[in-house]
Amino acid sequence: MARRPGLSVRLKLTLSYAGFLMVAGILLLGAVWVYLLQYVPDDWDQRMLHENPNRQLLAYTFAPAAGTVLGVLLVFGLVGGWFLAGRMLAPLTRITEATRTATHGSLSHRIRLPGRQDEFRELADAFDTMLARLEAHVAEQKRFAANASHELRTPLAVSRTLLEVARADPDRDTGEIIDRLHTVNSRAIDLTEALLLLSRADRRSFTPERVDLSLIAEEAAESLLPLAEERGITLETRGDIAATTGSPTLLLQLATNLVHNAIVHNLSEGGTVQVTTSVRAGSVVLAVENTGVPLAPELVSTLTEPFQRGAERLRTHHAGVGLGLAIVETITRAHDGTLVLAPRPGGGLRATVELPSAGGSGDRGRARTPPSP
Repeated sequence: MARRPGLSVRLKLTLSYAGFLMVAGILLLGAVWVYLLQYVPDDWDQRMLHENPNRQLLAYTFAPAAGTVLGVLLVFGLVGGWFLAGRMLAPLTRITEATRTATHGSLSHRIRLPGRQDEFRELADAFDTMLARLEAHVAEQKRFAANASHELRTPLAVSRTLLEVARADPDRDTGEIIDRLHTVNSRAIDLTEALLLLSRADRRSFTPERVDLSLIAEEAAESLLPLAEERGITLETRGDIAATTGSPTLLLQLATNLVHNAIVHNLSEGGTVQVTTSVRAGSVVLAVENTGVPLAPELVSTLTEPFQRGAERLRTHHAGVGLGLAIVETITRAHDGTLVLAPRPGGGLRATVELPSAGGSGDRGRARTPPSP
């Protein structure tokens, strides 16, 4: 909505400085006047007006001088106030220019206001921090859009190629082509659903409910137990009752993604996955730890980026779409929690999700080990 033009802050401050200075001058001259009246008689003699001091003579001579002083104070207050207001508002001008620059799409500009700490410096530093985070977020969104476009283009291009092959060779056995089309289409559907889940989790469009992370972890491990048995992975769940508040569906997806990632990124033989829940002061923790190849800390720090994959794994229908840990981080952030990924000394990864506690947690231990295939 358009606003009507008004006085600038600098002009308002100038008028305020000049006004306060005039009030101070009037009070000072008034005090002098009252003080002088105590020592000047109140007699009136026209013949002795210029010979004996009296109040009429004092008023006659004091009023012009007081007016001159007030005029000087007014000019001094306006000029000095304008100068001081400009000096005081100079940092705000730089912040305004940086805001306009950011409005036009340039997020790389920083104010970097010099000087000691004060309110303007705090505002400038907060604005620089906001610009840095916004620039990083925009860059992440651009990378995500580019990666998503690439990931979606691949199955579509493969589908088109298969259809062109089938059209060029009508006598070709269509069973193999249909199977490959089904696989490619399933991957595209999985990727699209993952993108939608990522978007919904980021918007926090859910009604918080009381959730027990230990039951969530057990359900996720139970659903992925056949995959663990197929790969010869020992899957164990144990821990405490860990009550938090959030979306049961999203938290189940979080635990499922962590366990699935731990199973897929594991040793080819004799691997293990441990899922534990625990309670801390004011928070609950879900930790998923797996064996695997050694991981560099530099690689681990990038695993939550969309379509980022860690160690090599088999390209099967369980390979995923590269959004597992990105979804985990988004769901964790939507529940005001933190996700920490750390490489294990002997190889593999430890993923720790810490969420605010809902209270009323207790101890309950359990373990599950699938039979050897």
